[in-house]
Amino acid sequence: MKKMIDYSVYLVLDPELCGGLDGMLRVTEAAMAGGAGVVQLRAPQWKKRQWLDAARALQPLCRQGGAVFVVNDQVDVALAVGADGVHVGQQDLPVAVVRELMGPQALIGLSVNHAGQLAAVPSEADYLGLGPVFATSTKKDAAPVLGLAQLAGLAAATSLPTVGIGGIAPANAGAVFAAGVDGVAVVSAICTAADPAAVTRELYALKGHTA
Repeated sequence: MKKMIDYSVYLVLDPELCGGLDGMLRVTEAAMAGGAGVVQLRAPQWKKRQWLDAARALQPLCRQGGAVFVVNDQVDVALAVGADGVHVGQQDLPVAVVRELMGPQALIGLSVNHAGQLAAVPSEADYLGLGPVFATSTKKDAAPVLGLAQLAGLAAATSLPTVGIGGIAPANAGAVFAAGVDGVAVVSAICTAADPAAVTRELYALKGHTA
């Protein structure tokens, strides 16, 4: 039985924005103090050894802080460090294959951009990343922007937990939550903040929580 997961604030770590591994560890610790329930390592520009070194440092930190640790795409790295889960895109390993490799208790997320992809979501997926909600510069190969209306339609059409991602910051997160998602995935607004804990707390409060 998987534990209940609070998707409200889902931190996506970018090593360039956070300032390398040391910066990612600092941001992660602060964001967890502010209420982040899920932390994802996403570093497409990195070599495999860099992924491994970072994941080895982040996994115990997240466990200590009570957050779920997810690795983007790199199933081998996730397995090597005992990560809680993996997030994959439409062009990555199929969710069914990831489930077979990771086992029944792993958390598996899938990126979805339109209704056709939503209709094809396999039963092995645990949650969906819907986006990009707004224009974003942190993902070079981002799909077409959804906007709030399409986001709301996708969120309403699935029973799985949903996380909006793409260009989300405190200024627009309230509208994203109002569209019906369970959480907001945030990269630059937290990674580049002078006070990541305060920004995370602000985002968390927009859903009606107090961290």
